[in-house]
Amino acid sequence: MLMISGIVLMDKPAGCTSFDVVRRVKKALQVRKIGHLGTLDPFATGLLPLCIGEATKLAPFLMPEPKTYRATVKLGEDTDTQDLTGQVTARSEKLPDADEVPKAAARFVGEIEQVPPMYSAVHYQGQRAYKLARRGEKVDLPPRKVTIYRLEVEEVALPEVTITVTCSQGTYIRTLAADLGAALDCGGHLTALRRLKVGAFRVEEALPLAALENLSLEELAGRIIPLRDCLPGLRPAPVEPEAAQRLRQGQPVPLSENGFREGEQVRVLAAGELVAVAQVRQGAPQAVLAPIRVFLSS
Repeated sequence: MLMISGIVLMDKPAGCTSFDVVRRVKKALQVRKIGHLGTLDPFATGLLPLCIGEATKLAPFLMPEPKTYRATVKLGEDTDTQDLTGQVTARSEKLPDADEVPKAAARFVGEIEQVPPMYSAVHYQGQRAYKLARRGEKVDLPPRKVTIYRLEVEEVALPEVTITVTCSQGTYIRTLAADLGAALDCGGHLTALRRLKVGAFRVEEALPLAALENLSLEELAGRIIPLRDCLPGLRPAPVEPEAAQRLRQGQPVPLSENGFREGEQVRVLAAGELVAVAQVRQGAPQAVLAPIRVFLSS
């Protein structure tokens, strides 16, 4: 097994699970620890960032990053799963005028309440909601707040509508599709989904899954984003090797640079390596870097 740490960006095709992608990349790279930054349903495609080795420790910092999707919604039909994999539960022959769609979509921008779909991995009284749904049990899942940062209607070709959505962690795009259909008084469900971005990572930079067969181990390893570059949203704070050792032992170290805010999270670098994610805390006589998560030296 290789000792590799970093993030590799994969472009998941339709028809396979996120776990299938993880399994194939794990085998190709011959690594032990690997995980993804958010599941894509089997019918969905697009960006699936995979954290390898020490990069698995980055998930708590990267999972909350905004995600961007392109989605196709079919109006006039509701399904029990809110997407094309389910059974049609209601149909409407009355579709909205094309100019009504952007107006309805605009109502969802901002912080909204969303009821998770029954066919989801949400826990309800100790059980996964989808297991209850498969048994025919219906429960009232509590709504939760999510944020839609951007929702643009790209095309209206009724009964289909194509939208681009940038949203917070925990947002269900299929629920958004169903809610949009409800707002237009005709119903609707998700028929296609492609993830375009996760934080600063873009699908244009991703490796198609089929390309795994044509790459050598060295070529694939060359596609891995090194740990030091995996948190572009955090400002770098360089330290000397002695301070790096103390941080890796869980000890705070003095902050030698000015310009950082109290409570700010930073990525601590030493000799070009990621040492820790740390928080800036005021101390006497100077501020310190208090480690939140530390990383082994490569």
